[in-house]
Amino acid sequence: FFFFPIFDMRSSIAVLLALLAPSMGFVVSPARPAVVPRSALAAIESPTVFDKGMSEWKEEYPQFAKFGWGPSTKAERWNGRHAMFGWVVICATAYAKGHNLIPDADLPLDLKSWGTLATISGKNTITNERAIILIANVHALVLSVMATCAPLPFSDQLLLKDGEEDEKPYGIIPEFKTGLTLEAEIMNGRMAMMGLITVIAASAIEHKSIIEVVNEWLGGAYGNVH
Repeated sequence: FFFFPIFDMRSSIAVLLALLAPSMGFVVSPARPAVVPRSALAAIESPTVFDKGMSEWKEEYPQFAKFGWGPSTKAERWNGRHAMFGWVVICATAYAKGHNLIPDADLPLDLKSWGTLATISGKNTITNERAIILIANVHALVLSVMATCAPLPFSDQLLLKDGEEDEKPYGIIPEFKTGLTLEAEIMNGRMAMMGLITVIAASAIEHKSIIEVVNEWLGGAYGNVH
């Protein structure tokens, strides 16, 4: 006797709530999955040429890959640093030559004092200018080798330690970050390496020295470098 009134009351409340729910904002629509273009999925899933090269190198030469030798992000960073330093040396040499800062630049080295170390062919020796530039480059090369083999505690290392993972590749175009950032260093290093390739090619095509080509690009800013 008492069951039916209770059942009717509960049913009435349920129906009332069902009717009021849309106006009260309680209806939750099913979430739809986001549609991602196929091109974006392919770009995320497919490895880059650099990734493929690193994977093939690790498979073929695992004894070298574990130390970081070969195509690696660290190697790219160090090559970029050497390229940037090379541009500093080129510009400094052009400035020194254009402003006569090298003493007796065209004077050949004395064969009796320097011996066969200074000879080009026969008894002809290199000039004082070429000797100074050569010694400066050898000095930089030795410093580079020492930084690789015996790095200082505050400097980063080229070779990987046991169990150390290489940096992630930065892709074709690194993320644009201003200031002293790793991305900016990678981009500057790449531009420096491309610049060296360009200036060497221009020097070979025009039959001019690299210093002369750079001086022409800068509108003769270094003066007479011939």
